[in-house]
Amino acid sequence: MNKHINLLACMAGLSIPTTLMGQILENKLPNIIIIEADDLGYGDLSCYGAQNIQTPGMDRIAQEGLRFTDAHCTAATSTPSRYSLLTGLYPWTNTDAKILPGNAALIIDTKRVTLPKIMQQAGYVTGAVGKWHLGLGDGAVDWNKKIYPGAKEVGYDYSFIQAATNDRVPCIFIENGMGVGLEDNDPLYVNYKENFKGEPTGKNNPELLRMHPSVGHGGSIVNGVPRIGFQTGGKKAQWKDEDMAELFLNKAKMFLNENKDKPFFLYYGLHQPHVPRVPNERFIGKSGMGPRGDVILEADWCVQEFLKEMDRLELAENTLVILTSDNGPVLDDGYQDQAEELVGNHKPAGPYRGWKTTRYNGGTCIPFIVRWPAQIKPGVSNTMVCQMDLLASLAVLTGQTYHEKLDSQNTLNAFLGRSEKGRSELVIEGMFNYAYRQGDWIMIPPYPGISKQYELYQIKQDPEQKNNLADKDPRRVRQMMMRMEQLKRETGKVTNY
Repeated sequence: MNKHINLLACMAGLSIPTTLMGQILENKLPNIIIIEADDLGYGDLSCYGAQNIQTPGMDRIAQEGLRFTDAHCTAATSTPSRYSLLTGLYPWTNTDAKILPGNAALIIDTKRVTLPKIMQQAGYVTGAVGKWHLGLGDGAVDWNKKIYPGAKEVGYDYSFIQAATNDRVPCIFIENGMGVGLEDNDPLYVNYKENFKGEPTGKNNPELLRMHPSVGHGGSIVNGVPRIGFQTGGKKAQWKDEDMAELFLNKAKMFLNENKDKPFFLYYGLHQPHVPRVPNERFIGKSGMGPRGDVILEADWCVQEFLKEMDRLELAENTLVILTSDNGPVLDDGYQDQAEELVGNHKPAGPYRGWKTTRYNGGTCIPFIVRWPAQIKPGVSNTMVCQMDLLASLAVLTGQTYHEKLDSQNTLNAFLGRSEKGRSELVIEGMFNYAYRQGDWIMIPPYPGISKQYELYQIKQDPEQKNNLADKDPRRVRQMMMRMEQLKRETGKVTNY
């Protein structure tokens, strides 16, 4: 009875439909799955207008669900964006929420509320598979022993992850806090300052490479690919890039099978199309756009196969699936893989200006599609929403409360297509710099080395952000600048719903 009272209190004033209210009160909570790609742009999916590449797996979610045209991450780079999704906080609340080396300490305070902890509180089994990049351990990890703190300490009952990114050491998988395949007689060591004696590197041994760097990536060579940072040992545990996609897929499918009879929450982090782009041989040359296009097809196949497994297990009807990306796209990201030469007239960011790391709309306006056949009508939503708001929204959906003050806002009805009221404003982080979105307006302050003037755009009328209106509307610029600074001062102090 107390649980029902709690649920009703959380839902008060939300105009949640009677059918959904009844379903939740009958303890038929939906399974929840977040599929997050890495560096996948708004224009990289055919359901978002791509013509030179077809993504039937991801398109299926759009056809059967709600596709958002104005969805955003908080930051145009990986770690800050993922930090916000998991914690419901703007990234600058934590000075460590920046692009991390592979041996960085866990940047999430294990005492804080997180999205998976909310799910555990609601009685869900929780799992994380794939890309991580939020740090692990205390900064002095012995990779050959139990890694603590890690995914478990921030709310995941099960985890099978890579520590950082494809292009950073350590190049091993970590399952439930333990390095997979490591042997006592060949321990793994990692260093981001200097190489280990006798170990070849991408900088000094280009003859050993099958993929060459364009910038950086001069560290240890793993699987014929140079990485950032240095490692030695753990040879049998080193991953093979071309097998990674199917391995993550199988682990995600395993989680479905093992938990199909109970409510579950799964974070499935696709590693594509982040560099190095090394697709399985089945996808090589299939896109006509080189490795970047090929790994997008590979990622789409993973989504397609994952959905088939959900169908086989009869999980689709009452499972909320969210497909998105951590930030905008990038072509040349440090390897010579012809991404720029072969892109043709394909527009990875769709109609928008900007890329990964930039404050323009293409840096943070990302694919975002929601499917829940039992409750969501298929269609398209132009409502502005943000990944950071999933924590507060899913807490309401599952009848949970928390006492911390977060930046996450409850926009559940917008996510479910029940309302056109989403976010009214959002501070966007580029690379150590910020922009501010208010309604249909975006204000970008000057930043040393990037721009010397204020920029102001009406994004609906000018999606390519070509027409700077700052000089024509200085009053709006001042007001927006003052509001952005106010939000940055008050961040983390938003009252809990």
